[in-house]
Amino acid sequence: MGAYLLDWLSLFFRWFHVIAGVAWIGASFYFVWLDMSLQKPPEWKAKKGISGDLWAVHGGGFYEIAKYKLEPESMPKTLHWFKWEAYTTWLTGMAMLIIVYYINATAYLIDPSKVDFGSNVGAISTSLLFLFGSYFIYEVIVRSNVGKNKLAFSVTIFVLMIIATWGSYQLFSDRASFIHVGAILGTIMAGNVFFGIMPAQRALVDCVRRGVKPGPEVADLALMARNRSLMNNYFTLPLIFIMISNHYPMMYSHAHGWLVLVFVGIITATARHYFNEKHLGRSRPKFLVIPAIATILLIIWMRPAPIEPVPVPVIPVASAAETTAPAPTDTPPAVAGEPAAVAPATAAAPSTDTTAAVVPVAASADDAIIKVVQAKCSVCHMAQPTQAGFNAPPAGIIIQTPEDMKTHKAKIVTAVQSGYMPLGNITQLSDEERQQIVAYASGL
Repeated sequence: MGAYLLDWLSLFFRWFHVIAGVAWIGASFYFVWLDMSLQKPPEWKAKKGISGDLWAVHGGGFYEIAKYKLEPESMPKTLHWFKWEAYTTWLTGMAMLIIVYYINATAYLIDPSKVDFGSNVGAISTSLLFLFGSYFIYEVIVRSNVGKNKLAFSVTIFVLMIIATWGSYQLFSDRASFIHVGAILGTIMAGNVFFGIMPAQRALVDCVRRGVKPGPEVADLALMARNRSLMNNYFTLPLIFIMISNHYPMMYSHAHGWLVLVFVGIITATARHYFNEKHLGRSRPKFLVIPAIATILLIIWMRPAPIEPVPVPVIPVASAAETTAPAPTDTPPAVAGEPAAVAPATAAAPSTDTTAAVVPVAASADDAIIKVVQAKCSVCHMAQPTQAGFNAPPAGIIIQTPEDMKTHKAKIVTAVQSGYMPLGNITQLSDEERQQIVAYASGL
């Protein structure tokens, strides 16, 4: 029942996480586009403090949008704030982290082959320290003099994110590693809203309400808010990729998965830069061509090694006459009351080689592989899983017999070869066993 309720909680929070994330990303993209697309206003608007305006048509109507340099002439009665999209996305994301990776830490968070935490508590504590420690370092940097220099700040954050990506792969399971990097990006983005953007907006609104002209302090806050907003803009595409990455084990289960994520981050951020430049009226196709070439190179580099099916030799079976004919012997018949004579071993018993030749090799291969499958795979992939944290077999796939493996052959090869299964390698499937299962299934 516990696993059943967790599935419903996961579904609930995942749904709201997606809704909030779409709203936040949409608002972010829209306002960055809007800010970069504003045109110089006519003189009468400029005298009112408007720094830029824009006309748009959508949904059968015209929209006139104006941005004030600092404050409007008077405070409007209704003022819309954009903050709950960010907060809701982060809160539901943390709920998902707890439900999927903390409550089922053994299955999804921990990889004993990397770090043996000893207990779920140790792994969860390390996860929280890694997440919020990374954010603390970011906040220190953004508030320092480095944060005031756009180039120095960008390079510093880029280097630190590479270190964090590598570090996550040393601590957690491959799947959890990607999610932790995404959680760091999401926490930074939500923190930018809470600690940077919203304080600047509140200070500006407060000045307008009091009828006080905003001073240099408010202007500095506004500049910091704009820089944080731009940082969120570049983080958006890498974060979206990480949000869907759990569906693509070929990415996070790669032998150098952390490096794959670094390249994906560079590719997506560069593509985002192209659109930012385009909104400013600067067409620079190279910022699309470079990511396209990098993506092709990444695909080539990540290609898996070809699968070599296990050959099943055809062993000739002895004829009935050969198997039933008595072996020749010179041993005299036993006499009543006397012990029977023992025949020479070389004459009476068939040779070891002959015995091995009549044993079906395929059957023994089936037995060996199924023994591994039942110990390492069937604990989850059975009608009633015995593995803790599983209420039903993943994807409804049951694997207990060679026939089951033949039915799900394509999925087994992909999932086992990529490292996606077992999830988090919870059953400690060795590399040798993994290769044996892939080769065996490929030959079915």
